[in-house]
Amino acid sequence: MTYLLINLFTILVPLLFSANTRLNFMSKWKPLWSALFIVMIPFIAWDVYFTNIGVWRFNTDHLIGVNILNLPIEEWLFFLCVPYASIFTYHCFGVLIKKDILAKYTNVISLILVALMVVASIVHFDKLYTTSTFIALALVIIIFQWGLKVKWLSRFYFSYLVILLPFYIVNGMLTGMWLNEPVVIYNDLENLNIRWNTIPIEDVFYGMLLLLINIGLYEYLQSKQQETSTHISV
Repeated sequence: MTYLLINLFTILVPLLFSANTRLNFMSKWKPLWSALFIVMIPFIAWDVYFTNIGVWRFNTDHLIGVNILNLPIEEWLFFLCVPYASIFTYHCFGVLIKKDILAKYTNVISLILVALMVVASIVHFDKLYTTSTFIALALVIIIFQWGLKVKWLSRFYFSYLVILLPFYIVNGMLTGMWLNEPVVIYNDLENLNIRWNTIPIEDVFYGMLLLLINIGLYEYLQSKQQETSTHISV
């Protein structure tokens, strides 16, 4: 039950504090859950494909044994629990910290990330996990930064810096940092084989991609909900 417990503990505290009146996170549940389930679809498809071709696999000793489309049920829950906890963190910073600390540096941060992703993808084009993650992240950043010109990207970058700490704990457990063996086993022929302790470096950017798309859709659906509410009140 290792993977299941990791998911449950990841979402437990955010769920408990979602009803906090100051945070008022439960009022965001409609756009939140809509975003989570929509974004889950392409990531599950990606996950199923990579599992089937051996980019990664799952250690059955740490699973309850229920599979859907050849993926353990815990992996499906991962795409709900981790983004929920992360968007909760992002929301909390928006409520509790009014100053947009990285606002002046957003363009530079985006440029550096896109440049790193593109160069690494070209140099290591034969690494499937590396290239697919880096190219996808670069494209999504370009769309949000210069295409849609969203205002929340700087707050996302700040939040993600903080989220890296719980990310390190959760992904560390999944990759065997505090266990005798990992829950998720990677084929190092398909990644850079550079580890942050036991975590493949690609996971840091895969996590950023997952959360960036979730928050982008969440922000869009939230704005639509606010427009509808304003229209009804008028």
